Amino acid sequence: MRQKYRFCHQSGGPQSLRQSLCVGAAMLGGVMAWALPAVAQVGPADPSTALSAQVPASLDTAGDGTVAPQENWNAKFQSTYVWQRKRAFQAPYSGAMSLRPEKERSYSLTATASFGFRPWTGGEAYLDLEGAQGIALSHLAGLGGPTNGELAKTSGARFKMYRARAYLRQTWNRGGQLEAVESGAGQLAGMVDKRCTVLTVGNLAVIDLFDDNVYNHDPRTQFMNWSLMTHGAYDYAADARGYSWGAVLEWYHDEWAVRFGRFVQPKEPNGQPLDYRIFKHYGDQLEVEHAHTLAGKPGKLRALVFRNHAVMSRYDDATRLATQTGEVPDINLVRHGERSKHGFGLNLEQALSDDVGLFARASWADGKTEIYAFTEIERSLSGGLLIRGRSWGRA
Repeated sequence: MRQKYRFCHQSGGPQSLRQSLCVGAAMLGGVMAWALPAVAQVGPADPSTALSAQVPASLDTAGDGTVAPQENWNAKFQSTYVWQRKRAFQAPYSGAMSLRPEKERSYSLTATASFGFRPWTGGEAYLDLEGAQGIALSHLAGLGGPTNGELAKTSGARFKMYRARAYLRQTWNRGGQLEAVESGAGQLAGMVDKRCTVLTVGNLAVIDLFDDNVYNHDPRTQFMNWSLMTHGAYDYAADARGYSWGAVLEWYHDEWAVRFGRFVQPKEPNGQPLDYRIFKHYGDQLEVEHAHTLAGKPGKLRALVFRNHAVMSRYDDATRLATQTGEVPDINLVRHGERSKHGFGLNLEQALSDDVGLFARASWADGKTEIYAFTEIERSLSGGLLIRGRSWGRA
């Protein structure tokens, strides 16, 4: 959606796509529900779409002559309301964890205040305060990919405030061409070096930095399904709201980027309390990224591998116990011993024109252990288009 970029969301990112029409198709490893979404949006984008190496540098001139004044602090606010409904349908079987067959309505309201500060040259500090409330379809059960990605952060029908992010970032420049960065949530305006090393430490979401995609990454402004905002099979470490504590080291060299991160896991699957023993129970991810130009339009290709290590149940153990006892398989009865889970994903973003962008993702997980923090998916393939609304006055 913009002609020149080094990192996915430096020049405003999804802000330039604020009012957009999304058209996409996805083949996912979960059950699909019929829903009519309606979204109202105010303010800048979700900070999670603006964190991928938004590194500051001293005021200078970029290769194209652009100069961006250095910003020492900023404050941003956004709010999103999502409403959905589901028609009634016939179901030969329904259980406690099934999608309910009766007619349902769902909504979510989220609001985020983001604050950025530059304490020293090359350093950045960020704090996000967030509030959420909402009612999910069937209490988020019965779907491999729930239809509203914002409901991962909600806490019921009462509005609840909490800290979403609190982290530090340090950048060491290594030379190369400079490019301008605009002010946004999770980024301070200034100049960025195309060759640098970046360390981010603190409380944030794993997908703030990994599996980024300029055309499909933020359920507040783009595709809303959990299965689309990142790899469906990417069981990344997170609490029940989608955040964790950890560290990410990134290396940038012109069109190449490599990043490695380790984050803590929740104490229990899909739980809110975190297990801070980062050298005992953790989620690791490694991603390689390459920027390219195709038919004169920019694009990026990313390859991701991940490995989780925690006390997790094995599906084989649960079915074996059920066979011996004659009971229904229950993974909660066999959650003992440390297990590892691994998977990988491929991510493509490609501009087709100034107003149209394409995304595609494919991901796989080994499927031997229980889902620990994200979707009930082991294989996923998704793709779609994001169309900018400039032609009908919604730039």
